[in-house]
Formats: sequence, C-alpha cells, structure tokens
Amino acid sequence: MAEQIVKTEYSEVMQKSYIDYSMSVITARALPDARDGLKPVQRRVLYAMDQLGLNYDKPHRKSARIVGDTMGKYHPHGDSSIYETLVVLSQDFKKGMALVDGHGNFGSIEGDGAAAMRYTEAKLKKFTQDVYLADLDKNVVDFVPNFDETEKEPAVLPVRVPNLLVNGADGIAVGMTTNIPTHNLGEVVDAVCAYMDNEDITTKELMQYCIGPDFPTGGIVINKSELEQIYETGNGKIKLRGKVEFEPAAKRSERDKLVITEIPYTMIGANIGKFLNDVYSLVETKKTSDIVDISNQSSKAGIRIVIELKKGADAQNLCNLLYKKTRLEDTFGVNMLAVANGKPETMGLVSVIRHNVQFQYELATRKYTTLLKKEQDKCEIQEGLIKACDVIDLIIEILRGSKNIKQAKKCLITGETEGIKFKSKLSEKTASMLHFSERQATAILEMRLYKLIGLEIEALMTEHEETLKNIARYEEILGSRSAMAKVIIRELKALKKEFAHPRLTVIENGK
Repeated sequence: MAEQIVKTEYSEVMQKSYIDYSMSVITARALPDARDGLKPVQRRVLYAMDQLGLNYDKPHRKSARIVGDTMGKYHPHGDSSIYETLVVLSQDFKKGMALVDGHGNFGSIEGDGAAAMRYTEAKLKKFTQDVYLADLDKNVVDFVPNFDETEKEPAVLPVRVPNLLVNGADGIAVGMTTNIPTHNLGEVVDAVCAYMDNEDITTKELMQYCIGPDFPTGGIVINKSELEQIYETGNGKIKLRGKVEFEPAAKRSERDKLVITEIPYTMIGANIGKFLNDVYSLVETKKTSDIVDISNQSSKAGIRIVIELKKGADAQNLCNLLYKKTRLEDTFGVNMLAVANGKPETMGLVSVIRHNVQFQYELATRKYTTLLKKEQDKCEIQEGLIKACDVIDLIIEILRGSKNIKQAKKCLITGETEGIKFKSKLSEKTASMLHFSERQATAILEMRLYKLIGLEIEALMTEHEETLKNIARYEEILGSRSAMAKVIIRELKALKKEFAHPRLTVIENGK
C-alpha cells in the first residue's frame, strides 16, 4: 500500500495535541468526579483494597502490596503517587473522614513524611466499606476495561454521600485548579435530605443545614457573612484563624501563657515550623517584647503550641499581632471545580448536592432493578418446586422411565413423553400436560429427596411468601420516585447516626 502524506500546519498539530493532553489531565488525573468526589488514583486505590479483601475486620496488609496491585492492574503511573494517595487517605488531619486505616508511620500534622511502603500496613475503614464500596456486586455502576484490557474497574464508585463536600478536594490540572474545603458529615447528610424534600431549595436555605466548612484541624472561620456568596458561586476566600487560649500562671514562679490548641487547616505540614520561625522573627525584629519563649508541645493527643509571656504583657494585643503577622490567620481559596458529565464545572453548594442526588437515584434504580430480577428468578424456581411437590410421584415415574436426564428434562418442560416408560396411560397423559420453565426443570432435577419432608415444604412456602413481599417492595420503590427518595433518606440518616461526629470548626464573624 502506497504511503499517503497528509500536509497540515505544524501549529494546528501542536494545538490539537496540547488540547488532548489538557483534557486528559483534567478529566483523568487532577480533578475529582462530581458523582463520587474521587480522583481516578483514589478510586483505584480503594477498589484495589476492596479486591484484596482488606475489610475493616481483617488484618492489615503491607502498603507495598496495595500499591503493587493498584499499579499493576489499574494505575500504571508510578508507585510514589499511588503510595502518597494511600497515605493522604489515611490522614485524619487532612480528610474530613479518613477512608484508610493505616498501621505504622503515616506521617504527621507537622509535615513528617510517612515511612516507606515496605514498613507500613493498611486496610479499609468500616465507613469506607459501608459508604463507598457497598453494592458493587449489584450492578450499580458501570465497569470499564483497565489500561491493558486485562481487568475491569468501576468507572465511578457507588459513594452514598457527597464526598466532594465531606472530604473536599485539591488538584492542579492544566489551566485550572480545584480546592474544596471539608465539611461535617452529619450536616452534609441533613443538607442532602433537605434538597430531596425540596429540589427548589436555595443556597441560603441549604446553609441552615450545612452552615460552612468543617476542617479536621478545627479552627475558626471569621467571615461567616461571606460564606453564602462563596457557596452560591463556588469561588471565594475563607478566612481562618487558629484557636488561642489564655492560661494564667498557676504559681508565682510560672508565667502566663498563650496556648494554640487548634491551627488553621492551611497551616498543616511545614507551615507549623514556619509559624514558629515567624514568631521568633517578631521577637528578633523587636515588633513585640511580650514573648519570653515559644515551644511546640504537640503530640498525638493534639496541637499545643505554648507561648510564654513576660509579666504585665497584653495577651489580647499580642494575639491580634500574631493574627496579623503570622499564618495563625490565613485564607483558604475556594474553587469548587469538578468533572460533571465529562466536563469540568465550577459548582455551588446546590449544584454539588444536585449532582450527588441524581447519582443516588441512579444507584438506587440499578440496585433495586438487580434485586428485583434476583427475587423474580427465585420466585420462579420456588413456584416450580411447590408445583413439583404436588405431582412428585409423577416426576419420580418420569425419571425412572427416562433413558437420560435430557429426556426427563424435555418432558418436564414441553410434556414430550415419547420414549419414556410409564406405569399407566393416565400417568403418560398427565405428564404430557406438564409445562415447567427451563429454570424450574433444572431446579426440580437438582432437588434432594429430603426437601419432600413436610417441614421442608412448609419452609419453602414461607420463603416464597417472603420473596413475594420483597418483589412487591422493590416494585413499589422502582415505580415511585417519592418511595425511592424515602429509602435513600432513611439510609442516609442511618449512616449519619453511625458515623457522624460533632463539628470541629467554629463559624463566626470575627473582628
């Protein structure tokens, strides 16, 4: 075949290639999906752990094994990014609800790195199993081929709460970024339920339930009046302060102290060390003479940064200076950008919840359709067995008179009696009127003789009644949007009762 050379502008080729690359980064790497609130690498790590059977009630497994499975089966982009994702998913000071139960050194709030993956171990949390991975076996989401088409992976996880709000998100794509704060699980569930009761609800009305961000580090949001505009547009700046407590001297030999017990979310990591250096600088440059000493006494129990004051120091004035000159007061830039219907979209609070609720209805529809089909198949078999019990002598006669199982099965399905030896013409005539389905006939032929005991038949009848009730319930749920909404809301409230925790961040209009 002769070569065919296509002439085109070099600039056009570059432009098209760059756009393709950009969209790939945006949709398949850096930005979370609006439905499950996860980036592809997070979704793949959690799915790989689920496939490894790392349930919350099972032993931890080496992180290296989890990373290896994720990289080899679903995410061929290097082990360091996968392990970093696993580490962050386990850090309760970064996530509103940590999704991984880490065992070993998984880093600290002060920016210490995690130990190498060969030393640490991990497994799923119960919250993750119940809220993020449940019902995967009920055809609730589509599965797509992996990178080399040797495995299947879920296109999205069946997350039952707006993870985009609960755990927030951050990411840098090409020409765009996302930065979504974490929120309180209980408040988010209440907001979703309120939206499902009234889909015309406004941002202001939703904020009666979800009053603002809830950071795992606590702290104080001081621009409450601006939050409505931020949640309306999906953009803005949240002003954060650490929580400072005054501890008067207990003895004459001691000094008064300012104790920082909660820090702004933006201070986690190396910024704690930077804050300490900034305080030293204030003393060295003589911008304050009220500080005698500063020490970081933080531990696993929580943050405790102690500033010792000289006698007669104005604690409130010093506190205001720290807010002004250090990162004890900081801003969190909100940009609620996520991938919705294959495109990046900046969303307000209502929009995030709307996308999630639509996803919940889709999950519920697929789940109960699968369950209904399963119950209908079970009902068909049960009806066949009940019917077979009434003519069991005839069926035994057919089996004894047949040359092979194929002949007997054909007789049960079509009433074909040719070649089968019967004791009487009446039996042959009755057999010719049999009309079991393929599935029923198979179940009858596989039925064991002890099933003919009276109590077993009674149990079969009871089971059949339960199956009919399930079918009626599933049909009601699938036939009515309001009935489905009630089921979703009931399940959400149960999740809130089991997993929600009190709010950590105070929201007010500060001075």
